[in-house]
Amino acid sequence: MTQKNSPLVLGTERTGKLLTQYAIPAIIAMTASSLYNIADSIFIGHGVGPLAISGLALTFPLMNLAAAFGSLVGAGAATLLSLKLGQRDYESANRVLGNVLILNIILGIAFTIISLIFLDPVLYFFGASDQTIQYAREYMEIILMGNVVTHMYLGLNAVLRSAGFPRLAMYATLASVVINCILNPIFIFGFGWGIKGSAWATVISQLISLGFQLRHFSKSSNLIHFKKGIYRLKGELVKDIFSIGLSPFLMNLCASLVVILINRGLKEHGGDLAIGAYGIVNRLSSLFVMIIMGLNQGMQPIAGYNYGARLFPRVMEITKLTLKIGVAISTTGFLLAQLIPGAMVRIFTTDPELVEIATKGLRVAFAVFPIVGFQMVATNFFLSIGMPRKSIFLSLSRQLIFLVPFLIILPQFWGTLGVWISIPFADVTAAIITWIVLMNQFKKFKTA
Repeated sequence: MTQKNSPLVLGTERTGKLLTQYAIPAIIAMTASSLYNIADSIFIGHGVGPLAISGLALTFPLMNLAAAFGSLVGAGAATLLSLKLGQRDYESANRVLGNVLILNIILGIAFTIISLIFLDPVLYFFGASDQTIQYAREYMEIILMGNVVTHMYLGLNAVLRSAGFPRLAMYATLASVVINCILNPIFIFGFGWGIKGSAWATVISQLISLGFQLRHFSKSSNLIHFKKGIYRLKGELVKDIFSIGLSPFLMNLCASLVVILINRGLKEHGGDLAIGAYGIVNRLSSLFVMIIMGLNQGMQPIAGYNYGARLFPRVMEITKLTLKIGVAISTTGFLLAQLIPGAMVRIFTTDPELVEIATKGLRVAFAVFPIVGFQMVATNFFLSIGMPRKSIFLSLSRQLIFLVPFLIILPQFWGTLGVWISIPFADVTAAIITWIVLMNQFKKFKTA
């Protein structure tokens, strides 16, 4: 490993320069990953139809659940790796890599088997109807068969960033996105595979990128690489990985629950097209969320390393800078959603009824979106420094403690509108709690 790529510079280089170096590749990668999902929806919406978009939206909870198990390993391992590198414990850092590989294989296979057995009942519970379940089933059967590939691809990408190779992580994601966007129209329009074609494009593109990652970690010249003796699961390492990864795991788990409640509420009060409208809003929201997640991924190794080295002023400096950028990103999303919502929705569909429902929903869902950037960065800050309990609490405050009750209560009074307004209500209350917890932690750093 060259000095330029050495993780040791995380404790000496200017934080602004480091954030640029680490965050820009991660933002590009996460934005590309979001565009990857958006492309699926666009091709399905125009190539299969509006009900297919609703069918795709029904798969979001299951996809979030799969992502939850992936982040349990990937995000936990990435933070733990940064902490071990900050402590100069390179042997344990390599064992983290080996344990990530094995854990992803075990969890990926288990999730696939269980999900395929109960797929139809699960989809009906998520809000499927007789008109939409076929689309959801056809898509998820293929996605689940490639679930191990997805877990390993996402997990190794997280480790790649923390090991000092953010650009390579970006290239792996970009390669997957480009391949997916090429295969999607070929499979959907050219081969006439419909929604199945989109699923096959996703799995194949991730498999190719996974091969690229495995090749990188096979090089013994890298500080963190595959070698004999690192694949045996170590109880303490697994415990630490799961402990740190529990926060993003619960975040994705809550996201799955939230989407289920939203879909069921919209089906009851608005029908199948209302679910499709939320599918579009969800994709647009995920674009900005993924950009902020990329920013967080850039901050994570910097904050984690400096916290491990007890350089607390640098930890606060990088966190404050990331907060400012995160709020700027979410504010951009807010402005676009309020000024040109119709244009954004028509990217996915030209169906007049679906466009009207999604446009109204988009404006409401993004009503207080600027504070989402703050809440996401602050939550990730605690995860980055190995304080999973606080990160878990803040994650749950937005998605479980506040949003779930709103989704249960408000639709009883305002129907479909009640479902939509639950989102900004939860954002505001969670942001207030997050601000209090973050300021308290900064005070502790100043007196340490």
